[in-house]
Amino acid sequence: MALRLYDTKTATVRDFEPLEPGRVSLYYCGATVQGRPHVGHVRSAVAFDILIRWLEHSGFDVLSVRNVTDIDDKILEKSALSHQPDHAPSPDYPAAEPWFALAYRFEQAFHQAYDALGVKRPRYEPRATGHMTEMFALIQRLIQADHAYPAQDGSGDVYFDVRSWPHYGELTHQRAEDMQDAADADARGKRDPRDFALWKGHKDTDPETARWDAPWGAGRPGWHVECSAMATKYLGSTFDIHGGGLDLRFPHHENELAQSAAAGDGFARFWLHNGMVTYAGEKMSKSVGNTIAPEEMLAAARPRAVRYFLGQAHYRSQLDYRPTSLQEAQAAVERIETFLTRAAQTLSAQQHSAQQHSAEQHGAELEVPDGFTSAMNDDLNVPQALAVLHETVRAGNIALDAADNEALARSAAAVTTMVKVLGLSDVPEAGSVGDSHTEAALTQLIEALLEERVEAKSAKDYARADAVRDRLTGAGIALEDSKDGTRWALAQTSSTTSPASGARKG
Repeated sequence: MALRLYDTKTATVRDFEPLEPGRVSLYYCGATVQGRPHVGHVRSAVAFDILIRWLEHSGFDVLSVRNVTDIDDKILEKSALSHQPDHAPSPDYPAAEPWFALAYRFEQAFHQAYDALGVKRPRYEPRATGHMTEMFALIQRLIQADHAYPAQDGSGDVYFDVRSWPHYGELTHQRAEDMQDAADADARGKRDPRDFALWKGHKDTDPETARWDAPWGAGRPGWHVECSAMATKYLGSTFDIHGGGLDLRFPHHENELAQSAAAGDGFARFWLHNGMVTYAGEKMSKSVGNTIAPEEMLAAARPRAVRYFLGQAHYRSQLDYRPTSLQEAQAAVERIETFLTRAAQTLSAQQHSAQQHSAEQHGAELEVPDGFTSAMNDDLNVPQALAVLHETVRAGNIALDAADNEALARSAAAVTTMVKVLGLSDVPEAGSVGDSHTEAALTQLIEALLEERVEAKSAKDYARADAVRDRLTGAGIALEDSKDGTRWALAQTSSTTSPASGARKG
């Protein structure tokens, strides 16, 4: 089954074939760095990270671009507030911070959140402030084609002429007559209230550092023109996929499409939009107090569990956060990790063939189950793909109990590959038991204590043997004695450590 994706513009699921065989060009909207990332930002980043990983697993070279909007009305407003005499400084908004320093600081906060969740860096991550020349050229093309005009009031503003483009509204399937007025600039110099700003003339209240000399006057770019200019610079006039959150469809993406197409660019062939995040079925709102920030989620659960939660729903559907969501995600992650750890230790203990052991270690090079492939090719149906993943874990556990190492190796390799495709194995958790170095050290210490217990039991020193058991139990290590020896595992708790397990003869 070929990859099929839902295209917002045509409102259909279509077969995806890239413009250039073997290579996919993808642009998705990044942050407007006016503040710390919210859960919607990271949900979008995880959704497109999964898309990129699946494309790469499918053999494509993905040229990915994610922008940074580092000049914007909101950034300037937040900076201006920090200069007010009555401003109460805070860690997020210290006193008298220049707009560019504020933007850079929050850009780093976004990077920290992305990195904490294993979101791969894009090939290019351009900043708007570094692409004025490209914006000048695009605006000039639109003016020359009579699709844009400088305001006649001397403001220095330049607007896109909505009425001049008959296809305006095609992305969101609206008529221009039914649209609200564009609120991104004062309507004083507009021919039509719906016309949106391509360039904003410099105002006396704007900082001098937030102005660039354009052919039609000093000022700064409008929001929408930035993405059109950067997308086509790095991906060409026509490219494969443009993505972002559902809230960006209008006006941002609608305006991007209109200005790019009016300038003569083919622009995006597919438009993908991820759904929003709600809290117990309700829209998140600071005024209501039902928001949760990424740092709160990362404090409440392991990063791998947070990643699992953010990616578990279909990317186009609403993702609902509830107080138990992260615990449920963590339990699911632990089931996967427990199986992989037990499988690796069993295969190693049995000195399984080097070929099969290598396969488990390098699962990214292996095929995934057909059901997983079908699910991912069906418009990235991650819920169904996760069902296949957990079914494979169950099959692997059955193989473990049956001592069927050949079936175990196949299941472990498949699970390892699926986990990597979903980005779960790349979530950094240094210092957790999931970290290979930490796990090896822990295993060595536990094995030494178990050896001491075996020796004590052989010498009939049962008090010492019981003392060793008590030490391990007190440290959260569960022991299970059988005729084949002692099996150990980390006790399943709500702690932030990941499970490991092992076995000791005797």
